Amino acid sequence: MATNLRKITLPLKLTFLIFSMVLNCMGIIILQLSEENISYGKLGLLEAFKDLPIAFISIFAVSFISRIGTKTSLISALLIVAVCSVILPFVQVFWFYKLWFAIIGACFALGKICVFNIIKNNIFDEKTLTKTMSSVEASFMVGIFVVNTGFGWLISSQYGEFWKFGFFGISLISFLTVYLFLKTEITETENKNIPLLPDLTGFGKPAFTAFFGLLFFIVFTEQSFNSWLPSFYKNHLGVDSFFALQATSFLAVFSYLGRIFTAQIIRRFDLSKYFYICVSMVLLILFLIIAIQFFSNGKSAILIYIFPVIGFFLAPLYPVANSKMISSTDKEKVNVLTSVIVIFSSLGSSASSALISVLFQNQMLNYYAVFIFLAVMTVFIFGFSFFKAINQKY
Repeated sequence: MATNLRKITLPLKLTFLIFSMVLNCMGIIILQLSEENISYGKLGLLEAFKDLPIAFISIFAVSFISRIGTKTSLISALLIVAVCSVILPFVQVFWFYKLWFAIIGACFALGKICVFNIIKNNIFDEKTLTKTMSSVEASFMVGIFVVNTGFGWLISSQYGEFWKFGFFGISLISFLTVYLFLKTEITETENKNIPLLPDLTGFGKPAFTAFFGLLFFIVFTEQSFNSWLPSFYKNHLGVDSFFALQATSFLAVFSYLGRIFTAQIIRRFDLSKYFYICVSMVLLILFLIIAIQFFSNGKSAILIYIFPVIGFFLAPLYPVANSKMISSTDKEKVNVLTSVIVIFSSLGSSASSALISVLFQNQMLNYYAVFIFLAVMTVFIFGFSFFKAINQKY
């Protein structure tokens, strides 16, 4: 890892921490607003207001970043997040949540492309890149834990009605991160002549096709947990809001441990074999959950403790697949590749939330784990196709 990257590791991790908190507060907002007689159908569409702007902005983000600069773009996105987090507690109407998530989604699209670009411009070894990406993305899991734990405590306290003021904390961290970036020199790609629409030449090859399908279903699976597990715990297992959020926090803890563990040992493993092991373990745990639901007590409390373990094996899939593809892609195309990664990730997130909301709306929560099991089976199929194609040099 280059010396320059060591100096910017903290703000990079804080960037992912911030975006994780504002993106994954979705589960908290769904949990809270569902108690205000807002239907699950409407709440399921909130994800689309977050993810579709991510997809749209990502199409033009490469051109924008190349003209404005990586550092300036990233700082701008963080400042907007900070201001939006200050405003949210003072607005009571439901439509504002749609606008808020749309703005946050657009900022995330810029932020993620900038972070990936910074990492790629400083690392050239595949295993080192995977280690760095896993450690940076591990902070995304920390964000999920912090936002669920922090808001859980606030909601269950005597000040529970003021839960939205917890966003002030996110705003403070955003301003701190901006300050750190202003004090840090980073290496940027100098290319001011990138066209408005990205050049997608070559992205139709089998390796890319399988890769984008793989990312879609990995995020599809992750979002099935991140946004809806608190509501599953509360509505199906009968726990209160505080415990539902704390139990979900443990999913983030296991996910964080999974990515940190991956960052430490990845040099010893072939990426494809490590990927297959992780997917197989996720399928095994889901099979155990399904067996408990259908052959024992469908609302057994033991499910609360089994679900979080999935995070340890699910979390490494996204950074492992990304690092394999990015390290195999020409430096000049990394920004474009990252924008397409963000697009397919956001589409996977939206599709997941929309379909899961149908299960909740129709009281079909016994099939929650079955639904996710089928998604992970699809991850395995696309993963096998991707690694086979990439190992054959596309």
